[in-house]
Amino acid sequence: MVVTEMSTRSVTETPELTADVEALFDRPEADGVYRESEKCLGLLLLAGAALLSPPTPRRKG
Repeated sequence: MVVTEMSTRSVTETPELTADVEALFDRPEADGVYRESEKCLGLLLLAGAALLSPPTPRRKG
């Protein structure tokens, strides 16, 4: 097993940076229906219909 040395970088915390990071983590998630939901549903239905449709008949030769 190889043991490597840890980095000796110093960690500098500033109140502004801490407050900014905490604000990013504490954002509430949006509730409700998103604008793209209708497009996604339409594409999903179209893809499902294409997959469930019977294959094109082949000519008997």
